Amino acid sequence: MQPGEFRILAINPGSTSTKIALYLNERPDFVKNIRHSDAEMALFRERPVLDQQAFRSAQIEAVLGEAGCNVCQLHAAVGRGGLLPPLASGTYVVDAEMLAELRLAKRGEHAANLGAFLVYGIAQKASIPAYVVDPVSVDEWPEHARLSGSALLERQCLSHALNSKAVAKRYAREHGERYESLRLIVAHLGSGISVSAHKNGLMVDVTNSREEGAFSTERAGGVPVMQLVNLCFSSQYTQKEVEGLLFRDGGLYSYLGTKDLVEVERRIACGDVKSNTVFDAMVYQIAKGIGAMAAVLHGRVNAVLITGGMAHSQRLVTLLTEHISWIASIAVYPGEDEMQALMEGALRVLRHEEQSRTLALGHGAVVQV
Repeated sequence: MQPGEFRILAINPGSTSTKIALYLNERPDFVKNIRHSDAEMALFRERPVLDQQAFRSAQIEAVLGEAGCNVCQLHAAVGRGGLLPPLASGTYVVDAEMLAELRLAKRGEHAANLGAFLVYGIAQKASIPAYVVDPVSVDEWPEHARLSGSALLERQCLSHALNSKAVAKRYAREHGERYESLRLIVAHLGSGISVSAHKNGLMVDVTNSREEGAFSTERAGGVPVMQLVNLCFSSQYTQKEVEGLLFRDGGLYSYLGTKDLVEVERRIACGDVKSNTVFDAMVYQIAKGIGAMAAVLHGRVNAVLITGGMAHSQRLVTLLTEHISWIASIAVYPGEDEMQALMEGALRVLRHEEQSRTLALGHGAVVQV
């Protein structure tokens, strides 16, 4: 290996998969998406998400072994960041304090919470640093964005920050601009939907896909509040069951019994009127969310970026474009840049281009603007 070359392992746990990639500097040497079957995940359905650590770690180690990867040759391991306290954007050291915070799961259970544990285990074996980059809890909101309408209920900034930030920076590079000089709307369309407004290098507002905005393939998004209150006090459901209805069994699944967007489009092509209506309703809600973020940016928007897994759907992109083309030019980035963004965050620290952050001593404190 030449001086200045760094080997980095990136790990991105999702609800039904674990993505891993080995990089030599910016070049991917090995990429693998480990799929977890419904039967495998059913074993953990009613258990804390961190109970999956040993199961996923064993699969990662097996795949790395088959690929001939010696973890002792790595310079860093970097994972997706989870539901931590509000943090500024950046690359964070995984340490005992971070792991303790994630074990408490004060802000909820999420597959992203596993990222820090998966890379920490490997880093301990290899005596290398472990990082997370732009966790789900990145919070760059001004104070007025936090008010919900009730002093008892504050809006929470939880989003697909890693991909949203990465795509915004990619767009800036491609157009010879600085991210900090652009006003962008980023619509991350995955199993959860985050629509965010970016100004002066900060994500100044975003829909929390756990409880706001458009419904997705499996999340209910913003629902009628009084009807939800009545549902909660109907004695028909436990708290966990209501959370499941909103977060896992909502959206397309609630209406159509499937979370597969390709299947929904197949049904539409066969003349299924209900599938067509539900699909259109989801696009309609996404468009409303994008319009709201245009208002956040005072109508001065350089571009709207559409990303995430659902951006592979030409039907969705075409319909959405019809709703929002008046706002600004539209750029589509299907899938996500999360693996590359993880690698880049770790590489900036290894190259001393950026200082890593920690949760301790307020180094991860929220940026006030």
